[in-house]
This record gives sequence, C-alpha cells and structure tokens, in this order.
Amino acid sequence: MSFRNFLLTSALALSLSHVAPAAETLLQPSESPLVSFRILFRTGAAADPKGKEGAASLAASMLSQGGTAKRTYDQIVEQMFPMAASVGSQVDKEMTVFSGTTHVENLEAYYSTLKEMLLEPGWREDDFRRLKDDAINFLRIGLRGNNEEELGKETLYLTIYGPEHPYGHHNSGNVSALEAMTIGDLKDFYGSNYRSDNVIIAISGGYPADFPARVKADFETLAADAPGPVELPAPTAAKKTAVHILQKDTRSTLLSIGFPIDVTRSHPDWPALKLMQSYFGQHRSSKSLLFQQIREIRGMNYGNYAYIEYFPRGMYQFQPDANLARRQQIFQIWIRPVQPENGPFALKIALYELDKLIREGISEEDFQATKLFLSKNVNLLTQTQDDQLGYSLDSQYYGTGEFNSWFKGQLDGLTREAVNKAIKDHLRATDLDVIVTTQDAQGFRRRILANDARPAYASPPAEAVRAEDLLIRNYKLDLGAIEIVPADHVFE
Repeated sequence: MSFRNFLLTSALALSLSHVAPAAETLLQPSESPLVSFRILFRTGAAADPKGKEGAASLAASMLSQGGTAKRTYDQIVEQMFPMAASVGSQVDKEMTVFSGTTHVENLEAYYSTLKEMLLEPGWREDDFRRLKDDAINFLRIGLRGNNEEELGKETLYLTIYGPEHPYGHHNSGNVSALEAMTIGDLKDFYGSNYRSDNVIIAISGGYPADFPARVKADFETLAADAPGPVELPAPTAAKKTAVHILQKDTRSTLLSIGFPIDVTRSHPDWPALKLMQSYFGQHRSSKSLLFQQIREIRGMNYGNYAYIEYFPRGMYQFQPDANLARRQQIFQIWIRPVQPENGPFALKIALYELDKLIREGISEEDFQATKLFLSKNVNLLTQTQDDQLGYSLDSQYYGTGEFNSWFKGQLDGLTREAVNKAIKDHLRATDLDVIVTTQDAQGFRRRILANDARPAYASPPAEAVRAEDLLIRNYKLDLGAIEIVPADHVFE
C-alpha cells in the first residue's frame, strides 16, 4: 500500500470512529387510525448518582409533566386537551420510557409537542418545585402513609438489595436526596443519560411511511456516547428467615416474602418458573395454590400472589406493565391484609406451602391445567397496540423474540420434570427476607419467637382443614434476625 493510500485509509477509519451511533427504531405499522409512541432510554434509577437518589425519576417528570423552553406545562396541557392525548413517563431501574397515543389526524401536532418536551426541556423553577414536592409527598404520604400493601412490597426490595446496591432505593428516590436536589442535578442527569445511542424509538399504528425517519433524525441531534450499564453486584442472601417488622398504625397485618433469583426472561428456566408462579400464586387468580389455601379454604384475606418479576401497583391492575425489564429479579410472595391475630399463621402457611412445593413439585394434572391457562392468558398481556409495543421492547432487551409466539413455543416444549427441576434449582424456603407491616410489632415478634401461630376463625373450619392447620402450626420457621423498624424511617 502506498503512503498516500495509507493516509487515506487511516483518515477514513478515524472519521468512521467519530460517527455518532444512530438511534434505534422499533416499528410496527398497521392500518390502525391510532399511532402509539414509546420513546425508551436505556437508563433509570440504577443510574442515580450516589446521594442524588431520585434524579432519574424527577428528571423524567420534568420532561413529561413540565414546560419546555418555548411553552409552559399549562400551555401544553391546553394544546393536548382537544386531541384527548397526553405524554406519560415510567422510570424503573434500567429503563425510562415516555409513552402516548394519538389519532393519526393529530399526529403532526402531537409529535411536535412530544419532540419539544423530550428534546427541548424548559427546566422551569416552578415545575421543579411542584414535581419535587409531589415526589416527596408520594414517598411520605402516598406510599408510606396511605398504602401499606405497596409499602411492604417496595421495602422488601430495599431490604434485599441494601442501600449500596444500585437497585437499593425506591425508583422515586429517597426523601433526603430529593430535598437536596437541584435543577442543576437534573440537567446533569439528562445531559449524561439522554443520548442518541441509548434511545429506542418505538412507534406503532397507521403512521405515514416517511414519519419514522424524521423522528429518528430528530433524536439523533442528542449527543452520543451514553454511559454503559451500571455494574450490579450480587445481592447478599439473608441468613435464615430474617424478619423485618414495620411498625405502623394500621388495622391489619401484611406480609411480603422474598429472595433474589438469578433468572430473568433471558434465562432458559424462566418459562418453567413462570408456570410455577402461575400455579403457586397467579396475580388476581382464584385458582392458584396460595389463593386457595389462605383465602378460599380459610377465608383469611382478599388475595395471595407470587412473582418472579417486578410487579408494582398490583393492587390497582390485573396485568403487569411493560418496560420494567431488569438484569436482576427476586422471587416474591405477597400476602394481602389479614387480621393481626392471623399474621403469624399467614407467614407460616406461606412458607409451609413454599417448602412443600419445593419438596413435592407440581402434579401432572396441575402442570397441564396451568400450561393451558398460560397459553391463553398470554394474549391478555398484549391486547392493545401500545401493550404490543411495550412487550416488543422488552423482548428486544431480553433477546427472546416476539413475546406471545416465543412464550407459547416455550410452553409447548415444557415438561413437568423441567418445571420441578427449576423449582428445586431456584427456590428455597429459608435464607429469605420477610417484611411484616403491623401495628403490634412487639406482639408479632413475641408470637413467632414462641411458635404461637394459632389461626383465628369466625366459624370452625372442616376437620381436614383443622388437621392441616396443626401441621402448619408445627412447621418450624428457620428464624434468623428479627428487627422492628418504625415505618416512618423507610424511604427517608
């Protein structure tokens, strides 16, 4: 090669190395008169700087619920109102997504505003004060004060991961960090994480053929070189059954039980554990084992569920939201409110049934019934084009392919033996954390230490139930540390 050609080749290589990586697109065109957007940035609460927990969530709120450089938020709401449209945001550990749907006749006007909101934020002081107060009030009042069910579930995650882990704080942050937050902190987070090479532009519906290319070009005006994924250490396993009792002025007792698992949707054992979860504690299903044992047979509460993926806001909805994909997950049991006198028994029955599941597995009859249920239930997860868009983004994240067809294919090849093996490989009935939310924290502690787990019934149950109750009462909890924590210390 001549010296001149060497210089030309080197110059070309150098220029190519400085080309900004392109924004990604995920397109699902159809004949629908609606157009749905999901603008997803591969960043979230796990990327919150130390001491600034809540920066990701508050920055997203400033974009979706604040003004732009050109218009106030009130002006944006006024413009969106005749279109019956809005822009929403959701922040999780690894993902921040902005979503909305509009009629194709309003597409240009809607997208013009959406683009302005995400690419030209106003960082207005009045919006900042309002949204910062909202975030603090959500943690202190909305979650900690008024929602014992979500409080217990979220506290379980904080306990399992611990404050030093990137997952070890609520997605909305903590109060002390939010109180110290400045607009400058949010601008810094936006500048560092909202980059052209970590955005995926997902659009579905009846949009014009040339529209996605215009959107892509707009978002490629963002700077490139986004930071890589935050390093995630393995969470430390609890020693024995660690019980953390949140003392709170509440009339009932609630339980959240869990431990970390090394299975995400990209793991080959995920379909097997998903079937286990459905059999053991399908959300809002009266057919699952926990529901039958605790509510249907014993009438102790409203519902009892199990999860292998993060499922927030479960008390408000029947199906999980999309775009909560994570690199680390936990197995969780959620026991909804029981009478305080039945709190210790509810804990014992949940762990007794979990231990029994690990030892005995699922029967062939239950395996086949659950498999059939899931093959139909999966269609409920993607009923709308917005749902389909969200699940497609998650499938891209996990590398699984289109969710419905992939999962049905996995179910077709699944065997009872594979499910029971996955149960033994990944589940356990000790070395786990228990969050108890109750008013009489000392009484609960005293009763489980004394192995006092007598159930209280409004009317005597059947003889078979009383016989099984005796087995459950005699089931030994492998107790480790037991601590009492005032509920008003959580999320501070």
